[in-house]
Order: sequence, then C-alpha cells, then structure tokens
Amino acid sequence: MRYSKPSWILLALLLVSSSGFAQVRKSPRSSGFRVPHVSGYKARIMCPLLEGSRYPYQSLGLKLGDPFALTYKFYASKHFAFAADIGKAASGLYNRYYRDAFVTYLPDTLKKSQSIQYLAHKALSDWFVEAKFLYQWDAEKISKGLQLYAGLGWQWRNTKLQYDYNFNDRSLNQDDGKFGKFTQQRFTYGLVAVVGFEYSYFSLPVSAFIEIEVYTDALIDPGHQRFQGGVGLRYVF
Repeated sequence: MRYSKPSWILLALLLVSSSGFAQVRKSPRSSGFRVPHVSGYKARIMCPLLEGSRYPYQSLGLKLGDPFALTYKFYASKHFAFAADIGKAASGLYNRYYRDAFVTYLPDTLKKSQSIQYLAHKALSDWFVEAKFLYQWDAEKISKGLQLYAGLGWQWRNTKLQYDYNFNDRSLNQDDGKFGKFTQQRFTYGLVAVVGFEYSYFSLPVSAFIEIEVYTDALIDPGHQRFQGGVGLRYVF
C-alpha cells in the first residue's frame, strides 16, 4: 500500500508530538504553576544605597546605646549625607558627673555654721537632639556594601535632675540634720564629632551602622568632653 505525501507529513507530526510528551511530562500538581517573571528592579539582591545612580535616598530607624534615639538620615549623594537624632541619653553613664555638679547648685548665702551634704540624685529626664553633616566613602575592598563616614554636628541636651541632701546648722545644736530635696534643670549644647561605618549589602532595603561620637560642652561646662555611640538599623526608601 502506498501513502500520499500529506499522509507522510501527518504521520511525522504525530511521532514528534508523542515523543515530546514522553520526554516532558508535567505532574498534575506542577501543571497548575507558572514560572514567575522578575523584573530587573526586583531581581536586585542589594540595598538601594549600592545603586549610585538613584540618589538621593532617605532612611529612618532606631539607634541603641548612648543615646537611645530615633534616627533619620538623608543621603544627598554618594559622598554627602545629613543625619538627625532625637532621643534619651543613658543617664546612668553620667552618675559621677551629675554628682560632682551638686556643689555648683549650693547657695552662696550659707553661714559658717551651716552645711549641705549630698545624699543622692536621679535624672528625671535626659533628652537630646543632634544634627550632623557627614562625608562617606566606599570600603568595598574590606567588604561588599560597606561604607565609612565621618562628620561634625551640634547637640542640644535638656536634663532635669533631682538632688536629695541633708542640711546641718551647728549653731542650733542639732544632732540630726534636716532632709531636703530640690530639682535642677540643665540645658546645654555643644559640638559633636562622629566616625562610623554603615553596611548595606542586604536583600532588604535596610542599612546597619555603628558609630562613635565625641561631645564637647560649650555652655554649662565649656570644654568638658564625653564619648557617646551606639549601633542601629535604618529602613532606606
């Protein structure tokens, strides 16, 4: 029996299709799924900070340490940024400093027979605000996504202290003194120098940072310096 040319073509197509089904056979479970299409923007596995062509950026997060603060950063360009923090200082780190400040609040009208003795103190509140201008540069030779930065800024502090004391007057022949307390408001400000590093090689738009600051008082106790610092996370958008 002889076959026509169309019959040979039809037979060839049937053989190819049947072999294809034999080699690639989807299970009933997998046949309902589609291969997802990921755009170039979503396919990136890095924080936006690594995309130099997309500046400026902003970020918002938390900083733990001294002080504990809500922190904001504006990345104007690859090298320049502005940061602002607002929060609460770690008052426990300044216990000795606040205790030594007690004598500065004693009245000048005490008689020779009178004296005031320090007993204790506590910080009722200790808030601060600071703003910093930063210069940053890549440190990818150390680690991908790592940036170093340094800068200068200004810090404002407002502290409310309560002091407990004992008042003695030897002219009254008192065996025990008289207990008392007073509150003192301390508002001051000064220069801040900061160094730190920021790491942003994450699959999420976040950055982690560690920084150290040196604060120099310019009002209540001019020239007095203290170290501050902390670690934190910011969400970048």
